[in-house]
Amino acid sequence: MAATPVTPVIVAIDGPSGTGKSSTSKAVAERAGLGYLDTGAQYRAMTWWMLSNGIDVQDPAAVAAAAAKPVIASGTDPGAPTITVDGTDVSVPIRGQAVTSAVSAVSAVPEVRALITELQRTIAAEAPGGIVVEGRDIGTTVLPGADVKVFLTASPEVRAARRSAELTGQEAAGLAATREALARRDAADSGRKASPLAKAEDAVEVDTSDLTLPQVIECVVTLIEDHTRRAR
Repeated sequence: MAATPVTPVIVAIDGPSGTGKSSTSKAVAERAGLGYLDTGAQYRAMTWWMLSNGIDVQDPAAVAAAAAKPVIASGTDPGAPTITVDGTDVSVPIRGQAVTSAVSAVSAVPEVRALITELQRTIAAEAPGGIVVEGRDIGTTVLPGADVKVFLTASPEVRAARRSAELTGQEAAGLAATREALARRDAADSGRKASPLAKAEDAVEVDTSDLTLPQVIECVVTLIEDHTRRAR
């Protein structure tokens, strides 16, 4: 692992599902000696709590009224990131189909976004050497002053194939169904009024369709190194 930078570096990596955000972000954080934050896991954790406590996730008013109740905590070690709700490890259940189907609705509620955005900013500010933060609105809303901004993209076919490969058992679906599900998620995330999925004007767009993971990682690490040299 590289030594922790003398000057903290904030890296925002945004993009839709299936573009390689998580794998890239964790690997880049390890290479650069930075912390790592999966903001999507926080929204999934909030959604899991809502479902577990009988909150109607399709009722924005009900979700808003309950949003401040759960205590969500994220560990920022890229080698072993953690996510807990009220002290309970939820890293496995938040990846289930029930949460996946409901997370867009919950994350669209402005009160939810306000609470989690504040949490994300606090975590980023307290990261001693800097941090890689992945999500959908990091470079535009959460950390608009990030030192390095990257927006990952990929073709619908590639994204669907990657997503299908991640699913097993009853959650596995055909490529066509997975592609349709991703398209619905994209539409929901891009069309929401509160902090929609969008590329920041000053973000570097990287199409990962024909790139290997090591190539994508190298591209982002190079951007960080370039920023560090300019900041000296």
